[in-house]
Amino acid sequence: MAQSETVERILDAAEQLFAEKGFAETSLRLITSRAEVNLAAVNYHFGSKKALIQAVFSRFLGPYSQSLERELDRRQANSEYKASLEELLELLVEHALAIKPRIGDDLSVFMRLLGLAFSQSQGHLRKYLEEVYGKVFRRYMLLVNEAAPHIPPLELFWRVHFMLGAAAFSMSGIKALRAMAETDFGVNTPVEQVMRLMVPFLAAGMRAESGLTDKAQIAATLRPRNKPQLAAAKS
Repeated sequence: MAQSETVERILDAAEQLFAEKGFAETSLRLITSRAEVNLAAVNYHFGSKKALIQAVFSRFLGPYSQSLERELDRRQANSEYKASLEELLELLVEHALAIKPRIGDDLSVFMRLLGLAFSQSQGHLRKYLEEVYGKVFRRYMLLVNEAAPHIPPLELFWRVHFMLGAAAFSMSGIKALRAMAETDFGVNTPVEQVMRLMVPFLAAGMRAESGLTDKAQIAATLRPRNKPQLAAAKS
């Protein structure tokens, strides 16, 4: 078996099992059994379970972030470029649809994994994702901030995670939800259409008036300590 084929088989098995059972509940022996390789192959190619988890995420996020960064470069070559929330969300959808997962024909597996990254204790993974992909996504978030300047940074943080949660829930269960919709309405809704239906819904939520009522809390979110992080995104 060629080395690259071995790596892909391990990643395929790990991706499926992590999504089915969670990170902690999935052992390396379970992965090797599904991939039909020995434990030495996992240790040789990845070194540890943590590194394997990170590699599973990188297989999608690597090409996704590179594609997104190229598009941001193209658009921001115009110094007057300013996008609406709808345009920015469409941008995420377009680049997600352009990357075809190896497993299945939709993003359900990866979106389930993304949800687990936040709901399970995987501090190493969140640190890794920030270190490797944080720059391009902070750059993207600067544009989101410009499109919704009235939202205090603290509330923007929560709204972004509300948005991620809605997307992760909808896309991780997309097969069941599409089946339910077809039963109820007699219409087959393609995955691409579902993703595009989320855009106006999420944009409206991001654009809504602030829900913060405590003036002290609002003031705290506007302190200069937020500025270095934004400045770093520009570098």
